[in-house]
This record gives sequence, structure tokens and C-alpha cells, in this order.
Amino acid sequence: MGIMELHQLVSLCRSETEAFEYLFQKKKELIGNSCPHCRGRKFYIMSSGRIRCSSCKIDYNPFFDTGFSRLRIGCVSWLLLIKLFEIEVSARKAGTQLGLSYPTTLKGFDILRSAILQELSRSDEVLKGEIEADESYFGGKRKGKRGRGTGGKTIVFGILERGGKVS
Repeated sequence: MGIMELHQLVSLCRSETEAFEYLFQKKKELIGNSCPHCRGRKFYIMSSGRIRCSSCKIDYNPFFDTGFSRLRIGCVSWLLLIKLFEIEVSARKAGTQLGLSYPTTLKGFDILRSAILQELSRSDEVLKGEIEADESYFGGKRKGKRGRGTGGKTIVFGILERGGKVS
């Protein structure tokens, strides 16, 4: 989707219709749009925000083949959630700011992380040049031993090429 300036986001979030049109246009640019039943490419958008195939006349969710269909929130909420994810706001704080529950926000963030991972896995680039690595431990109880060797914790390991992307 690329980095969006705040003033652009504000103008898109004026109405659910504008946000929908933006997201649907981006989806068509990136992965196209075809009917999940007959693979037809001719369609029209109904007032309900669903798509009707011109060939088979079946209605479908315009984002059926994206992560957006896995969470029942509006397009404005999705755009704002993406922006809060981009600026690294925690899921709890993002949920509070958007009026969404923590589990909903967390699921949205997980969907975004999965989309990023899927996009990165399509690339066959190899890290080169200066490389940084770091690990963190999450979960478990706070009492007792901390860091390496602590039971009940999950290790998260990251590798970064300076000026590159995290793997």
C-alpha cells in the first residue's frame, strides 16, 4: 500500500464509501478482481458494498481473497488500523483509539503481519552487506529467572540488512 501521509488518510476516512473505493482500487491494482464462482472479470458494485458478477449474477465480498474479509470491521477502521500498525502503536492502544476490542485489533495486526510475511516470502533476495541480529523473549511469568533459559517464554529472532528489510 505504501506510506500514506496523514492528510491523505484523513481525506480518505471522511466516509466509508471513499475508504472502500480506495481499498478496492488498490486490491484491483495488486491482485486483480475476479468472481470466486465463475472467474468472470465483469462486475458492478452494489449499494451494500458487495460485488455482483455480471456473468453468473452471484454476489460476493469484494475482499474475499484478502485478509480484509477475515475481520468484520469497516474500511475506515481498516485504513486507520493500518496506519496505527505502521507507526507502531500497540494493539491495546490502537483498539482503544479506534473503539475496537483488543482481540479484534490484535487479529487485525496479525493479518497485517501475515500479509507482510507472505509478500516477503515471494522475494528471493539474500541479505548482504552489514547485517544486524537480535533476539527477544516474550511470555512466561515475571518472577524468577529472566532472559535465556527461562521456561514458558517464546524467542523472537530478527535479522536486518542495514538499509534493508527485517527477515
